Amino acid sequence: MDTQNTSARPHAQSRNSGKNHPQRRTRHTHANAHPGGVIHDNTRHTTRFTVIGNHLAQHPELSGLAIGLAVYIQSVPTGAPVDIKTLAARFPEGTTRIAAALRELETHGYLRRTRERTDTGRIVTRTVSCNQPGRHRDQGRDTPEAPPARRAPTTPQREPARRRALPAVPKPAYSSPALLQTATDVLAGLRRTDPRLLLSATDAEHLAPGVAAWLERDVTPTAVRHALTSDLPPDPLRRPAALLAHRLTAQLPPPPPFRAPEPAPPVRHPLRNCDTCDRGYRGPDPHNCQNCS
Repeated sequence: MDTQNTSARPHAQSRNSGKNHPQRRTRHTHANAHPGGVIHDNTRHTTRFTVIGNHLAQHPELSGLAIGLAVYIQSVPTGAPVDIKTLAARFPEGTTRIAAALRELETHGYLRRTRERTDTGRIVTRTVSCNQPGRHRDQGRDTPEAPPARRAPTTPQREPARRRALPAVPKPAYSSPALLQTATDVLAGLRRTDPRLLLSATDAEHLAPGVAAWLERDVTPTAVRHALTSDLPPDPLRRPAALLAHRLTAQLPPPPPFRAPEPAPPVRHPLRNCDTCDRGYRGPDPHNCQNCS
């Protein structure tokens, strides 16, 4: 890589020559046992290098793109941008594949990404690269990282209070769409008398049968409106719909008294002349009077 990782300790030059180096002798022996395998032609790095563990380079579950991105991220200096757009501009892979590879690294502990708020109120994504997942900063890590941004104090969110059910209201004996519509119009007009009686559509739907029960008992809409809006308390109304439901139930008038239907008025027949006696008469027979029929 082009950038030296300052977290790697400098290594002293080996006293063994290249011919007697034990690691080279072992690898050549292994290559002779498998002629088709790889043969390493290694030269020791003294500058501009990064130490990568085999647990990452030979990880059995990570994809090649994820391993490559982890190596690149561990090689850049602290504070270098490693967001998805920056990596997509650096490598030929698109943002979708890079985002999936970063999620792989998060799953296996090589990356930690958190969203934090800076002192200016800006939301930023802080990325922490772990060269040995599972080990903490105090277990051999010498180079301190940039201090994390202070999080803005957050106030605990309260759960929304559950709405209490409204009291039951009377029901009309015979409901009809026209009757319920008239009752809904009465409820919608209450706010013109008192702005505190502004009702929601749900409250009006609950209260409409109660108003319909009043209208069914020969109470006019004006009388219903007066009964619901008169003598209201001067204090703010916390639950106006509950107050109206109570009044509709507690002040429900009795049914109107029974009134027998009035008899039909007598039929007055037109004046005719009898076809037999030629006398004038009134009766149901259109040709003869009662004497001649």
